[in-house]
Amino acid sequence: AAKAEANALFQQKHYAKALEAYDRAIQLNANNAVYFANRAFAHIRLEELGSAVADATEAIRIDPTYAKGYYRRGSANMLMGKFKLALKDFKQVARANPKDPDARKKLAECEKEVRRINFELAIGGPEEVIVPASDTIDLDTMAVDSSYDGPRMEFAEDGETYRATPEFVRQMMAGFRDQKLLHRRFAFQILLEARKILMALPSLVDVRLPEDGAHGITVCGDTHGQFYDLLNIFEMNGEPSPTNPYLFNGDFVDRGSWSCEVIMTLLAWKVVYPDSMHLTRGNHETKGMNRLYGFDGEVKHKYTDLMLDVFREVFQALPLAYTLHGRVFVCHGGLFSRDDVTLDEIRAIDRFSEPPDEGIFTELLWSDPQSGDDSRGREASKRGVGVQFGSDVTARFLDNNGLDLLVRSHEVKDEGYEVDHFGRCITIFSAPNYVDSAENKAAFIHFSMPEMKPNFTQFDAVWHPDVQPMAYASNMFNMFG
Repeated sequence: AAKAEANALFQQKHYAKALEAYDRAIQLNANNAVYFANRAFAHIRLEELGSAVADATEAIRIDPTYAKGYYRRGSANMLMGKFKLALKDFKQVARANPKDPDARKKLAECEKEVRRINFELAIGGPEEVIVPASDTIDLDTMAVDSSYDGPRMEFAEDGETYRATPEFVRQMMAGFRDQKLLHRRFAFQILLEARKILMALPSLVDVRLPEDGAHGITVCGDTHGQFYDLLNIFEMNGEPSPTNPYLFNGDFVDRGSWSCEVIMTLLAWKVVYPDSMHLTRGNHETKGMNRLYGFDGEVKHKYTDLMLDVFREVFQALPLAYTLHGRVFVCHGGLFSRDDVTLDEIRAIDRFSEPPDEGIFTELLWSDPQSGDDSRGREASKRGVGVQFGSDVTARFLDNNGLDLLVRSHEVKDEGYEVDHFGRCITIFSAPNYVDSAENKAAFIHFSMPEMKPNFTQFDAVWHPDVQPMAYASNMFNMFG
């Protein structure tokens, strides 16, 4: 009965409730490989890929001949970009079911990705000096034709070079709202200037606020290519300025189909007001995620491969964390697999690369809090990357570093935010009705001196043109529905 209930909930796309029903089925019979494989599928739908691998592995342990266990594990590893591991499992599935077209298709895709990885390793040695794509850009060769009717930067005082102004950014946002592209000349200039500003920052940036509370700072969570909802944030809370600073906490791109517009807008404000627009790197500001979840395809569709390379270099320059007036710690994902991490250690991270498989760099982008004030210690991440940390871990990190509060993003919340760990861990998420299906509210937080207490504003999704989420996602992702 529990299995039938779980299967029915899964078919209705109630994946979290289906997990609970599969839990009950497994409690009744913990030696049924089908139950574990089915629960792995529910974890995949919830993108809890680490848990999916664990369940599929248990299904294989129970029945080493059960092809669906290998299929589920291969699927989860494929979605995590672990193509060599996925390839082994899909080969096993193909041997067991040689006529299964879906398994053959995934096997072929894994083989292609492994060949690509091996080729990249073969042509790039560790001592090879690679010229950054940013250094190959010559803006002077990018003429702006008279037929271009979009926003233009104004000339600087020398009368020869362009410069971004608040009015230019407003016009750019209006053009984006009307689904017009920015001329590549101006787009490249924004990217190059933003990269230069970001590269000069440490990996942990300390933001000071006026002691008299003359103005505070607004912290936003994931925006994920939902440009029209970003416009709504600025309409509700005002555009960025020296008296209205923002911190956007990562995951600007992927999933939503206006990722170029979101990130270009945020970077343009960073260029105009470097000290009033703060940006954190999220787990989606990485090459592997962009290749799978849509940003790669979107940039190539709207602009060029070269611009994608420059975007990647900009993402690698993004800081990993912030402190707000020495009291609030902000990062995209969460805390660490050890207790002795200091702010100075975070500040010194060499971040100008793709994140490694493990370590504090990766944990800042990927970790999640365990739920509940009574949560303790650390657990393996359901995502398969980073850790899940309890309220005691939060308290020790904050106390050891003289901080009051952790603010992080990285997870959809029904109300747009969640306060946990005795009020010392806040999750903030700013993409309402995430991927046009989650039906969640979104929120942002305002902090100001001297109290530095979080003040939440919730908001709902607004209209956007009829372009579906994931419109530019890779064929690999679309294999999984």
